[in-house]
Amino acid sequence: MAMAADQAQKHEVAVAILYQGDRFLLQLRDDIPGILYPGHWGFFGGHIEPGEDPPTAMERELLEEIGYVPPQLQLFQSMETEQVIRHVFHGPLTVAVESLTLMEGWDLALWTVGDILQGQRYSERSGDVRPLGLPHQEILRSFLDHRRIEQAM
Repeated sequence: MAMAADQAQKHEVAVAILYQGDRFLLQLRDDIPGILYPGHWGFFGGHIEPGEDPPTAMERELLEEIGYVPPQLQLFQSMETEQVIRHVFHGPLTVAVESLTLMEGWDLALWTVGDILQGQRYSERSGDVRPLGLPHQEILRSFLDHRRIEQAM
């Protein structure tokens, strides 16, 4: 019974790894109290609403946050911690970054693999270097490893 109560307490989120070749679209989260990883780079996405499945939530979040509907999204992995269940999707970014409308967050940018490994990047809008959130960096590193393995096959 306690296990079911713990499970009910967890937030579920859907996040997206969007890419153009070997570059990855990330969002600089608002630098405000009360949100996870304020002022850090991370994925686009958000909470899954009651009655919503993860793929539907992912499409809704991308439309709300950047006005983008990807031609395809696939589940990469679902990760569970004590606080959250993250459903991580991936798919291509088929439009120019300049055509996206940032409606949530402070900035957005395409990151190179080098940026990801370094774990930080300059933001034009904030005017300084901001870190990549640790779970986001770990997920991206795992995704890069997965892609390398797939390409080697």
